[in-house]
Amino acid sequence: MSFLTLQGLSKRYGDVSAVGQFDLAVEKGEFISLLGPSGCGKTTTLQMIAGFVQPTTGRILLNGKNITGVKPASRGLGIVFQNYALFPHMTVAENVSFGLEMQRVPSGERAKRVTSTLELVHLGAMAKRFPKELSGGQRQRVALARALAIQPPVLLLDEPMGALDAKLREEMQIELRALQHRVGVTTIMVTHDQAEAMTLSDRVVLMNKGCVEQIGRPFDMYEQPNGRFSSTFLGKANVFEALRGDDGAFIEVKGCRLPVQQGDTLGPIEYIIRPEKLEFASADEAFLQGRVGARVFLGNHWLYQMETPLGMVQLTHANTGHPQSAEGEQVGLRWAPEHARLVPRKET
Repeated sequence: MSFLTLQGLSKRYGDVSAVGQFDLAVEKGEFISLLGPSGCGKTTTLQMIAGFVQPTTGRILLNGKNITGVKPASRGLGIVFQNYALFPHMTVAENVSFGLEMQRVPSGERAKRVTSTLELVHLGAMAKRFPKELSGGQRQRVALARALAIQPPVLLLDEPMGALDAKLREEMQIELRALQHRVGVTTIMVTHDQAEAMTLSDRVVLMNKGCVEQIGRPFDMYEQPNGRFSSTFLGKANVFEALRGDDGAFIEVKGCRLPVQQGDTLGPIEYIIRPEKLEFASADEAFLQGRVGARVFLGNHWLYQMETPLGMVQLTHANTGHPQSAEGEQVGLRWAPEHARLVPRKET
């Protein structure tokens, strides 16, 4: 049996469905990210796990025990909010100790846990400081320490790095993943940042309009998206609608012959190809002809927007010291058939 199980979980507010029939099995020690755009239901799902929101239907099982009706304080879960919710009048040590006091942990044991947890997040030397004397990254680590000090069975993170700047957020992602590995705590994180989800997670739950679109390991979901939404939210993708009527090596889309693998999906399909899978080619080798409409330098790679008979197509090219094609230039594009992903077209 899985350590944390969500069975048929849903939440309705009148006629509005915030979350619909959510099922998920989480193994002990696993790091799961709930990923999706604003309003997709990921925070509501986290709040139902925490006990702040009562589900309309479904059950939440923790280590085999039904906790659906258990009050938040009695669930014993560790929670870190986006704004960290630190007590400004308390020192770092007092903030970390707060949850232990609520659990009536004896003072001697409490002091040991505060010290060991602050060392775990590399803040042992700052125990006597107040939150206003800390940087954003340090305040985040205090919030993590406070959640971990109570030794929770599950750690819940609600956009924990949303208040940090880009460089610090990247550094903290690495620290958080290393910390979660050391502690081994089962973790559920809400985020709208695709890079954050792929960096930290064992598995990603991609949500849209209250429903689960796809669940899987980051690499698998990136390489094998199940449709337009998954492919374009988790990275960039070129998506073409087509009708495949036979099992040939090519499919025709608006007069262009695109390569496919034999045995792939038949019928109405979405043809998905990632920008980094495309490469420039000579006219006689190209599957698609186009004109460079725009070229953007992004440091370690170039992003090209190509005007083609299929519409705008994106291509990324590694920075080798100089750009490969200029704006306005006519180019050919090709790619390996195995890099194209064909999925049944979803009704909209």
